[in-house]
Amino acid sequence: MTDRSNRRGFASRPSDAEGWIKASDTPPRGADDGTTFTARLTIDVTPALRGRIKVAAFKRGVTVAEMLRCLLAREFPAEPGEPS
Repeated sequence: MTDRSNRRGFASRPSDAEGWIKASDTPPRGADDGTTFTARLTIDVTPALRGRIKVAAFKRGVTVAEMLRCLLAREFPAEPGEPS
């Protein structure tokens, strides 16, 4: 039987929280084609709230993702000098 390696795996917890948060700010390798890097955010909501969100987005003629991105941008505006 072989010994396990001590190297960190892909799901290991980072030692520096600030560096971990800002790590997504760097564009992925090979993204020279001008594509925008996005980060996925997952939250748990009740089925009733999910339904209300979907109905609201449909009535506004936008996707749920577009509507929530706008809501989050309004609630958490960028600081002066910080990229949007």
